[in-house]
This record gives sequence, C-alpha cells and structure tokens, in this order.
Amino acid sequence: MSLVDIKNVSLGYENDVVINNISFDINRRDFILVIGSNGVGKSTLIKGILGIIKPLSGKVDYREIDRKFIGYMPQDLKIDQNFPATVFEIVLSGRINQMGRRPFYNKEDKEKAIRNLQILGIEDLKDRSFNELSGGQRQKVLLARCLCATSSLIVLDEPSNNLDQESKVEFYSTLIHLNEGHGISILMITHDVDRDRDSLIGNKVLELKKNGYFFGTTEDYLKENGYDS
Repeated sequence: MSLVDIKNVSLGYENDVVINNISFDINRRDFILVIGSNGVGKSTLIKGILGIIKPLSGKVDYREIDRKFIGYMPQDLKIDQNFPATVFEIVLSGRINQMGRRPFYNKEDKEKAIRNLQILGIEDLKDRSFNELSGGQRQKVLLARCLCATSSLIVLDEPSNNLDQESKVEFYSTLIHLNEGHGISILMITHDVDRDRDSLIGNKVLELKKNGYFFGTTEDYLKENGYDS
C-alpha cells in the first residue's frame, strides 16, 4: 500500500533544476536509503516530499498519509543551550501538528510521548535536561519526537552523522526494530553506505546521480554494482 507517490517530479530553486523527472513510491513498511554524492539533491528531495518546496513539475501525491503527519528528523535540530528543556518536553513537542487549534497538550499527546520513550528504551531519561545527554541519547530523543508526529512514515536526514561507531550500530538497530517490529516506514538520507550488508540496512535504495537515479531493492542495487546478494 502506497503512502506517497512521487510522479515525474523535478525539483529545484528559481527554475534551477536539481532533481530532474524522478518517480518512485514510498510504501508501507518500506525502509528506503537515499544515497549519492554531495550536490545531487538528497536534501532537496526531502524538502519536496515534506512540502517545504513545490515541484517545478510533476506531483507528490499523499495517498495513505497527510503531509502534516510525516515525522521529520532534521540533520541538526537547533536547541537553545540556555533553554532547560527536558527530554519529555522535547519529545512532546512532536505532537504540535496533531493539536490543530488546541492550545495545550492533552492526555493522548502525553501518553503518546511516554509510549515512544518506552519503545526506544529511554523512559528513564524523561526528566533529564536534553543538553546533558550524550550524542546517542540525543538522537534517540529526537527519534522519539519524530515518532510523536506520525504512526506511518518518518524521514531522517543523515541521523548518524555525529555518532561514534558503537552508537551508530545501536541507532541503526533501533531503526530496524521500528521498521520491522512496529511497521514504521522510513526514508533516510545516509552517507554510511559502503555497499555491504552492515550499512545497507534498508530494503530499498534510492541512489541519486548527476544524470539520473537508481531505485530498487537492496539486492538489485548490490547486483547492479557488482556485489553478490
């Protein structure tokens, strides 16, 4: 079942085309890795899917999800170092788009935040200051915040950038669990791909290139690039 259909979409800025005529679907339970060299438009693609920029041509069709209810984890979320936000407050802020015109969080919002902290195994951090946490802990908190915005699809922009190898492996294991155990679809930009099974954790690969793109299963990507599946 398709959540989002990207149909013949071209994206860019002031008619400067960055991505030209791309088509692919994001289906339920997909885990799509978006890869490619710098400058091929990975972040631009995310902005198009999230509706931050409009396509120059083509259509982004939201089928089984409202665009406002896609969970998004940016590469670098700016948190004021002087603002003493707790982990719970950060996670709860992911519910803002769900609130509509309500001025305050309700019981459902708070229960959702607690549930996502539990799913990620960080409920014990609930009352800690976000600024006191390690890099790995921060990424899990931001992932819990991302999950509060959705029950279907999360979009991640290079979430492992500032993690050491041990934290990266643990974070990737968490993503696999969310995808396989909780049915969350994931679209993730990553630079961690070296064409082996350790880094190719998704079931599909979207490789953006200067002239074109590849979209298909991880197995087909490996075969096309000369690696045994």
